[in-house]
Amino acid sequence: MRSDHAQLTHHAWLRGGVAAIAAVALSLGASDATAVPARRPFFAFDNAAKDTAHPDTTSQIALLKELGYDGIGSVRPAHVPEALVAAEKQGITIFSIYAVVPIDEGTTVDPVLFEALGQLKGRGVALWLGLTSKKFKPADLAGDEFALRRFKEIAAPADDNGVPIILYPHAGFWLERMDDALRFADKTGRADIGVMFNLCHFLRLQDEADLSDVLRRAKSRLRCVSINGADSGCRGAEWKRIIQTLDRGTFDVANVIRALDAIGYAGPVGFQGYGIGGDARDNLERTIGAWRAINARAERAR
Repeated sequence: MRSDHAQLTHHAWLRGGVAAIAAVALSLGASDATAVPARRPFFAFDNAAKDTAHPDTTSQIALLKELGYDGIGSVRPAHVPEALVAAEKQGITIFSIYAVVPIDEGTTVDPVLFEALGQLKGRGVALWLGLTSKKFKPADLAGDEFALRRFKEIAAPADDNGVPIILYPHAGFWLERMDDALRFADKTGRADIGVMFNLCHFLRLQDEADLSDVLRRAKSRLRCVSINGADSGCRGAEWKRIIQTLDRGTFDVANVIRALDAIGYAGPVGFQGYGIGGDARDNLERTIGAWRAINARAERAR
């Protein structure tokens, strides 16, 4: 069940990471203002809650509430009105909407995204923004000019409606790796632009040994993290091995939790369920159980 403290932690983290969390801790009378909270907010992507029994956002949010998740993330812009009604009814948080936008000249932004930004005014919901290109390969600096132009087009209405932007690195996108997202965030000249760490995309593209260093470099801009079960040693492997329920796979996800502790990350963590298939309730029950076990294991290792 979502607590008021979890929601407060999420909103503070969006506003400014470690410093904002410290201010919240002080306001709550905590003795250690820089300490990572005992329980980070834990949510699930909409794709993890979708199956034949839960085909729509309303039923997905109800399922997540029932199973003890703090909320839902990666809601598509077209589903925002439905999600707002369902989340308010269930008393859980919408952590993000997700939009993938092309940067190439001659392309346009789906107007539904702009409508969603207006609908989210003052709600504390972030926009996860993926940037793609058919012209430029991943990380090609020649795409910067076009990406900045597109970013500013989206950032203006996002700012007007108080919607924080979190850059979403994704394998195969122009914005592909965490370091690409960090570089582009710096390129915008804005300290408030966040980045997201996605375990599945990291494991697909990089060596597992780089995990702690990647998160350390992202510390000041890290605003959200996604995890899932995965097999170890799967760089370049198919998604079925890289995205599993959290209780499966040979990769020790507790390593991620320990790395987050090391940089003082106190923000939300989400479960990525793309392509897992099967029964959503079963997947989510096993995953939230594994989340609790992983945190316990990480705690014992501290």
